[in-house]
Amino acid sequence: MSKLKKNRGIESLKSRYGLMFVLPWVVGLIMFFFIPIVQSLYYSFCTVVVTAEGVQTTWVGLDNYTEILKADPNYTTWLSESIGSFAYSLPIILVLSLILAMTLNQNFRGRVFFRALYFLPVIIATGKVMSFIFRTTDEDLSGMGVSSGMASSMISVEDLTGALNLSTEIATFISNAINDIFNLVWSCGIQIVLFLAGLQSIPATLYEASRVEGATKWEEFWFITFPMLSRITLLVGIFTMVELFINERSPMIEQVFGKMRSGQYDISSAMIWFYFIIACAIMGVIILAFTKLVMKRYDA
Repeated sequence: MSKLKKNRGIESLKSRYGLMFVLPWVVGLIMFFFIPIVQSLYYSFCTVVVTAEGVQTTWVGLDNYTEILKADPNYTTWLSESIGSFAYSLPIILVLSLILAMTLNQNFRGRVFFRALYFLPVIIATGKVMSFIFRTTDEDLSGMGVSSGMASSMISVEDLTGALNLSTEIATFISNAINDIFNLVWSCGIQIVLFLAGLQSIPATLYEASRVEGATKWEEFWFITFPMLSRITLLVGIFTMVELFINERSPMIEQVFGKMRSGQYDISSAMIWFYFIIACAIMGVIILAFTKLVMKRYDA
């Protein structure tokens, strides 16, 4: 009996220590995440004026949303540009990350170095190095002309799409994807690590059995690798979608930050909340489609 009480006492002590360690994170989450989100939602239905006495709000209902959708001619353009950028960035990042992860998962000399090399952009982009790069160039990586200059010297998208009799919208879509390839490769670091973890969790016996049966590499990928990576692919997809929608280079995010810096907290809140609703709807459709068409098939 005393031993049981002692074990319960130890478990209770561990729980208290755990709560103590988690408490600062919970307080920070409430103060710097939940409260600002609720405040931003409230601002989107109000007229916000910043005075010497503080922030004064006047309830106006859906007027801010009506203004951005009907009165502002640029909002829908920014929204379509952001969604268009997301449309080509997501599949390119996922495919590139998977290909690079499968390459780095092979046995070759220097693979540890190359694994660190592909993860290096993640460290640089989140540290002080990137701020110094921006300070010296006065622009971000997408504006340096690296991708567009190299792409235009290698291939003319306009000539190619013209020869195939494709519309100008498709030509613009392909051209933007090619011009942004540098940033897309730069964004693959965490995705590569997640895919590598998934690849290393696949039992080697499955590949050995498939080779005995005479399966090709293509068949191994579609019948072993991809099914075993379905859950990891869903995780990587969700992470990438969130990252793309809140990326600072997104046209919508850039415009929202500009409005906030000019003190238009009411309009900027309405802009970002409507964008958030559209982003959640797109993510929900993609996740549902992947779950029904891919994961349900392989789990069965």
